[in-house]
Amino acid sequence: MSLLLLGVLAITAALAQSNSAIVASPPEANARLHVPSVDYRRDWVQLGTFSLLADDPEEGAKEFHIVYTPPESVDAYLKTGVFPDGTVLVKDVFVTRTETLTTGTASYADTLIGRFVMVKDEADRYAGTSPLWGDGWGWAFYEGSETQTTVTTDYQEDCLGCHEPAREDDLLYVRGYPILKR
Repeated sequence: MSLLLLGVLAITAALAQSNSAIVASPPEANARLHVPSVDYRRDWVQLGTFSLLADDPEEGAKEFHIVYTPPESVDAYLKTGVFPDGTVLVKDVFVTRTETLTTGTASYADTLIGRFVMVKDEADRYAGTSPLWGDGWGWAFYEGSETQTTVTTDYQEDCLGCHEPAREDDLLYVRGYPILKR
């Protein structure tokens, strides 16, 4: 009897451990959420650039946010008005440099702060399996030149606050992406 009970407990523990591993971190989801190895600045479409003003607007821009996605994602968006499942967006975040030029005061991208990556998860199949997935997207920020290890711990705390005002546009600021305007 005690051997049978020990066997049942061992199987139950193994199943619980197996199920918690699936829920805690689905490998296929996490493998998709990284800075792409392709030269996205050259080979992808630049959707648009946002500038964030310095605390003193006379100092120009504090940061530039430059957003890229593959050409096929742009084509799909132009046909349907939504990005398809699996779409990857990369936003480079740069500290800017501002100086007076002959044309006037100009700000330009200087030092890479990091990259923000979003992966479309249309069916929310990874939501609840990782704190980096939910609301139809995978969310991660990679500091500096890092491409694999994110500093994001929970998209709801680290990302959603900035994206919430764009909820009606699938949490994206598509109004700043001229190529998507019809």
